[in-house]
Amino acid sequence: MSYTVASAVEDPDLIQKRRKQIVDAATELFAKDGFFRTTIKDIAKLAGVSPGLVYQYVTDKDDVLLLVLLEVVEAYARELPVAIAKASSPLDRLVAAISAYCHIVDERRAATVLAYRSTKSLPKHKREIIQRGETQTNQIIADVIQECIEGGHIRDVNPELFAYQIVMNAHAWALKAWHLKTICTLEQYIDQSVSILLRGVLTKRGEAELTGR
Repeated sequence: MSYTVASAVEDPDLIQKRRKQIVDAATELFAKDGFFRTTIKDIAKLAGVSPGLVYQYVTDKDDVLLLVLLEVVEAYARELPVAIAKASSPLDRLVAAISAYCHIVDERRAATVLAYRSTKSLPKHKREIIQRGETQTNQIIADVIQECIEGGHIRDVNPELFAYQIVMNAHAWALKAWHLKTICTLEQYIDQSVSILLRGVLTKRGEAELTGR
């Protein structure tokens, strides 16, 4: 992500430390009380700092929400390529991408729900930052899908559309966690997701490979 939230502090390590405190507190409060009802004073209190200190690291509450949402998007950008690189074949890389995305969502369920609930609360230019980040990280999955198509593992589907179906499936783990976590574990959800998402697009070669995993 190329956007930088303005800070009055110049020390990168201190910025990272304080913003993590602020983001963690804000995520909890935004999820519980909503973006509009939560104040900087509330965030500062939960983070164990003063409101004045918060304003050294952000300009306003919109910046705090942006940081919360960017943390999720940047996690996709960091962690998806690492998971994909560990797999040897195109189909294994796609399975790894599905699994990694679900794990990232599971670790950040509250922030994932916030992305659906509160992104619209941001000013247009900040909302577009999140949208660009989402497009870029989805492209990571779309590229793996294209690789699977070219390798004859899956049918010739629209890679971008299929990538969004994979992403929406992963997001459902956060959006419907209140029920899904009562009927299956995360690993069971991932296994079922791989089966449901891939069985309809696999070629005979891909089916044989997936069955033999």
